[in-house]
Formats: sequence, C-alpha cells, structure tokens
Amino acid sequence: MDRFHLMTVFVAVAEEESFAAAARRLSMSPPAVTRAVAFLEERLGVRLLTRTTRLVRPTDAGLRYLEDARRILLDVDEADEAAAGINATPRGHLAVTAPVMFGKIYVMPVITAYQLAFSETTVSALFVDRVVNLVEEGLDVGIRIGALPDSSLRAIRVGSVRRVVCASPAYLKKCGSPKSPAHLAGHRIIAATSVSAGSEWTFAKGKEKIGVKLRPQILVNTNDGALQAAKDGFGLTRLISYQVANELMAGTIKTVLTDYEEASLPVHVIHREGRHGSAKVRAFVDLAVETLRSNKAFQ
Repeated sequence: MDRFHLMTVFVAVAEEESFAAAARRLSMSPPAVTRAVAFLEERLGVRLLTRTTRLVRPTDAGLRYLEDARRILLDVDEADEAAAGINATPRGHLAVTAPVMFGKIYVMPVITAYQLAFSETTVSALFVDRVVNLVEEGLDVGIRIGALPDSSLRAIRVGSVRRVVCASPAYLKKCGSPKSPAHLAGHRIIAATSVSAGSEWTFAKGKEKIGVKLRPQILVNTNDGALQAAKDGFGLTRLISYQVANELMAGTIKTVLTDYEEASLPVHVIHREGRHGSAKVRAFVDLAVETLRSNKAFQ
C-alpha cells in the first residue's frame, strides 16, 4: 500500500479515536481502514494503537509516529499547493483554536465568512481557556492573548486588550465605586478563575505594582458566568476588556479603577510556518487579521 495513504488513514483513526469515524471522514469502508492500520503496524513492526470496545488510543510509539506523520502530510500538502501556484483555491480541513469567549464572539464570524467564501474547506474550532500547542494538537491557526514565548510559530499582532474591573450601574449606584484597589475589600467580589487564578488581583500605578488579596463570594470557572453575575447586580468582577466590550457599549456594565489598570495584553494570530504558505491557512489568517484589526474592541 502507498505509504502516504497509510499515514493518512492512521492519522484519521488516531484523531477520531475510532475506526468507524475515520472511515466516514475518509469515505472508506471500515474494513479497509482496519486493514490499512494493520498493514502499517506490520510494516513498522510496532503497535501504534491500543484498541478497546469503546475507544482507540495511540500507544507511546503511536503518539511519536502521529506527530511525525502530521508534519510529513502537512509538508506534502504545502508542496502540492506551492506547485499549483500562490493563487490555488483554499481546500481541505482547517483547525483553529482560541479562548472560549473570544472564539464565540469574534472568531466564529470569521470562520463562517471563511467557509462561505471557500466552500471546498471544512473547519473545526477548539475553544479553550488554556495555552494550546498547535503542533502537538494538530492545529493550523490560533488566537493568543498575552506575551508570546519564543517559538517557530509566525505571529501577527492584531491589537491589544486589558484587564478591567467592572460592575452593573445598579450595583455601583447602590454600593458606590471603589476609589482604589484597597477599597475592594468593602465590596462583593465575583472571581472568574479562568482570568485570575487564586484570590489576588494585581494592579499598577505608574511603576508600582499593587496586589490585593480578596475573599470572593462567588468563584466561577467561566468568564460568561462571572459577567452574568455582574450584570445581575451581584458585585464587582474582573474580566478582559473584549469580554465586556458589547456590554460597555450597551451601558449594562461600567468599569472602575481605570487609573490602576495593568499594561495592556497583545492579541496575536499565530500559525505554523511551513516552507510554503498553505492556501487554506493564508486565506484564513488574512481574513482573521483584517477582521480583528478593524474591530474597536482591540484598538
């Protein structure tokens, strides 16, 4: 059997964690998928997958082979597209990641516009509030908020955001606005643990860093949960400015302690840099950069 075909089948099974799902993805019969994986394992002399009645998982050797196979198949795709020319039509599967609320509010419109423009593509989106390794998780494009570590990824800055303390107008009218971080002790606090781990919020005044230990009355692991509690008038919360941009425009949320905000956080579109630019990645990155740079929430 063709080696690239075997790699493609193995990658599909490993990613789908199912022979049947991989067969559907590749438009193959399940027996053909099973035979291909068995032939590959026999050829390599090592078991790549652990099979149970419910799941299929890569072995340690399989995980190493999966990473190499993804890279090789990506190089082959990029070489094909480079040979076809820079104006090749974007096609194939694109995998995108972003923080949860950022993805929901700002990336999904980019995805739908992209897919409508390039109907020969499919897109999967992974929205999680953690730093995702694009290479290890087989992703093409990501949105990253905050300082970037040194890496082989290409990063394009599209704007910046900041951490803000906010509450509903009704709460501030009833309980007053804190004039300094020390005054937070006299207020009800909603802590979004995905934004600030622990019970300390940090602020800045000039070059001075100010840390305030808090005792939140509500701890919630999602940013939209903290935002909803603040909109309902329970108390003060701290989120990232893009998460409350629509509420600030509508007047349902107001910020406080603006003189004590820390330095803004950069927002980047990142992607894996190959020897040749993939048409599907280039097209998505161009659209995302243009769309996000034009959004006032990041200016």
